[in-house]
Amino acid sequence: MRNVTLAINGKTVRCSSETSLLDACTAQGVDIPTLCHHPQLKPFGACRLCIVEDAKSGRIFASCVTPVSQDMEIQTHSERVVRHRRNIIRLIMAEHPESCLVCSKGNHCDLRKIAAQLGVGQTGLYPMHNYKGIEQANPFIIRDLTKCILCGKCIRADHELVCAGAIDYNHRGFDARPATLFEQPLEKSECTFCGTCVSLCPTGALTMKNVRYVGTPQKEHESICGFCAAGCAVSLGVTDGQVVEVTPSPRTDTVNGVTLCVRGHFAHDFLQSEHRLTSPMVKKDGEWTEISWTEAIEILSEKLLSVKKEHGPRTIGFMGSSKCTNEENYLFQKIARSLLETNNIDSGGHLFGLPLAAQLDQRLGGRFRARPLKGLEQAEAIFVIGANPGNSVPVAGYHIKRAAQNGTPLIVADPLPTDLNRFANLRLPVAPGRDLDMVNAISALLLEKKAYDATYTAENTTGFSFFRTGLSSISFERAAKTTGLKLEKLEQAAEMISGKKIAFVVGQGVLQQPKGQETLDAVVNLALITGSLDKGASGIYILHRENNQLGALDMGCAPDGLPGRSSLSDEKARKTWASAWGSKMSPDPGLSLVQMIREADKGNLKALYIMGENPARSLPDPGFVKAALEKVDFLAVQDILMTETAQLADMILPGAVFAEKAGSFTNMEGRVQSFKPALPLPGAARPDWEILAMLAQKLGMDARYSDVRDIQKEIARLIPSYGEQYLTSPVSWVKDAFQDDQPMAFTTPVCWDGEKPPAGFDFTAIAGSIRLHLGSGTRTGQSSRIIAWDGRASIEMSPTDAASLGIENGDAVRVVSQTGSMQGTAKLVFGFPEGLLRTPAGAAGHSLAGLLDISQTPGAVYSGCKSFPVNVEKSNET
Repeated sequence: MRNVTLAINGKTVRCSSETSLLDACTAQGVDIPTLCHHPQLKPFGACRLCIVEDAKSGRIFASCVTPVSQDMEIQTHSERVVRHRRNIIRLIMAEHPESCLVCSKGNHCDLRKIAAQLGVGQTGLYPMHNYKGIEQANPFIIRDLTKCILCGKCIRADHELVCAGAIDYNHRGFDARPATLFEQPLEKSECTFCGTCVSLCPTGALTMKNVRYVGTPQKEHESICGFCAAGCAVSLGVTDGQVVEVTPSPRTDTVNGVTLCVRGHFAHDFLQSEHRLTSPMVKKDGEWTEISWTEAIEILSEKLLSVKKEHGPRTIGFMGSSKCTNEENYLFQKIARSLLETNNIDSGGHLFGLPLAAQLDQRLGGRFRARPLKGLEQAEAIFVIGANPGNSVPVAGYHIKRAAQNGTPLIVADPLPTDLNRFANLRLPVAPGRDLDMVNAISALLLEKKAYDATYTAENTTGFSFFRTGLSSISFERAAKTTGLKLEKLEQAAEMISGKKIAFVVGQGVLQQPKGQETLDAVVNLALITGSLDKGASGIYILHRENNQLGALDMGCAPDGLPGRSSLSDEKARKTWASAWGSKMSPDPGLSLVQMIREADKGNLKALYIMGENPARSLPDPGFVKAALEKVDFLAVQDILMTETAQLADMILPGAVFAEKAGSFTNMEGRVQSFKPALPLPGAARPDWEILAMLAQKLGMDARYSDVRDIQKEIARLIPSYGEQYLTSPVSWVKDAFQDDQPMAFTTPVCWDGEKPPAGFDFTAIAGSIRLHLGSGTRTGQSSRIIAWDGRASIEMSPTDAASLGIENGDAVRVVSQTGSMQGTAKLVFGFPEGLLRTPAGAAGHSLAGLLDISQTPGAVYSGCKSFPVNVEKSNET
């Protein structure tokens, strides 16, 4: 690489020899029209609109695919160049239908915009009709390829960004078009309906299917997606106070770039659900009665204080939200701790491994809280363990796939096939729940071959000798037997990561198993011996589920934690917070989410305040959970929808969705992103922080919060990991807590004999996330597009197993566990392992939670709901 000097429109410019002419011109603020180029796609040179002229040689170049050269004299808008551009536009328009007035792309059409800039209205050419039928069978995308200009953006985005491989060019010449394999409809292809092609299409060839509104939205509003933990930046298209379109934000510094997933792009129509809560209500004689906010806050405060006085603080529970903002979770737990003196605080993130993530943070000494996903594409190797990001956190999956396509070695360990399999250099179909044995065996192989980073472990860790001694007793033959993996596979994995800085991607398959904590510890040990937790190395990526799961933890929504991830057992931290709030604080850990439910069942929990969670649907064993909630003397639910939990409440407080309020979310990377309201509030609904501020004032809190900014100032002042940057910038990063010179400790390897499955159950079911739904599907279940496409829950199984049971593809089946059952449709998958089933979470009308048990779970942390023994049988249900 060397620098060259050239002239652009008479101005001398110096840049790298690898710079394209288009990039060089853009860097100088010169606007060059293009239809096929996008900075996140490889240059293609299809449309030729970006042509420029070298006055020195007289040559004309397509600037997007031409590198700069020494002593060029580039003219970007010479008479000759402009004439050619006009002719190109005339030729494109001659084949393009004259349908601008009825095209839903409207004022977003790049072809129309460039034609106007060049002064081209009429082509003066004979029209070349090239009609292709409109395809709109699915509820997401309309394909009108009559308007296609063959820019290739959709194909390149499919291959380069989301890596689905659903479409490519077909035919040649006048008949050329983007098409799926065998010209099948999109819904029968590998398309994931992420909508990236729609976002990049410069014409109306690809548009969002919308039955409520057609055309350009009245205004665009920047916000953050409210679904998974990726925290994608979105642009909300708003018309008449409703979101009619969602597209990727035009900002360039986002986690998602120009990509989204099917949920982020198409499922936000749940915002207009007919089941939205719009007024405070109390239940009188079994009927809902609307009341004023003054009455609601009066009743709520009176009930909470009376329970505290009569039964004590430990009989009150607060269930915060992994979907509400940082500010709301902070104020929620502050009310619980400082005013009602209870530590019974948790969030829905408890179900998705948040306690394990908190312990991981403590073990690492508060390091690596900021972990940008782009680091996956810079890793020397990627090891995915118990994760299916293509369904759970699709944008993280895009990063992994792009890295693999660019040559990064990829190891995928999962009992079941995922969409990462075709990108993997090595697949490890480990037996359910035996990841611990697999990771320990790989570590032992590295030590045996002396293929670990001895310098790093000596300088940055403690306890290595105890760790090495513990691994010395590992039997590779036993590990191969328990994991179901051949020893050669384990050796191959060790060889593949030897000498490399590895990105470990850990998902719910680890976090939701009985030995999840021990397995996560083993992953950290493996990261330490490979030096993968060094500065600039790749490290560990936890695929959190909900959009603000980490933020809820940071704000102190945990029974044994305080804001800033301080431990409740830390006397100094406890006194600091008590002093800041001017209150007393108990050192005793509170009840976790599952403990609250169990104590409610015993009649020991007298009052429960739930904000933004739906435990009656999301928790295992919903029958038991509902019965337990009904035993609570006073149940207050603050939510946006009339959920299964809200129906059980004594009081309902209507909150606001992310698009109707201001605040911030912290994504899985540690990126803190603020947003402002885009929509008016429905009815008498109020932002959740405002409801909490009214309650705090009524309960006697000295601090007053008239604006969300007041809460943010308090967070910035009191939580060092957020600090001033959180207050002054709309996008900031969580700071590490401790100094880097503190060594990290190895843990002693743990061996596990496993659990013997109960007699009479021949299959193991694995709870699998669905690309269409998130969590229990409370919000996506209110999306008309998702429901139109969802249908029945698909129970994936081996064709061999199905044949032995007389089950055919598409048959109605019933899955039975020790706790309950669920109905679904058999989906036979070639190559699916025998003896295993994949049961989907969140499918509309088919609750996976009914198969799981919560009542008998020991301890404070619920685990073991990822895999469980079941039977499957053909069902008569239609």
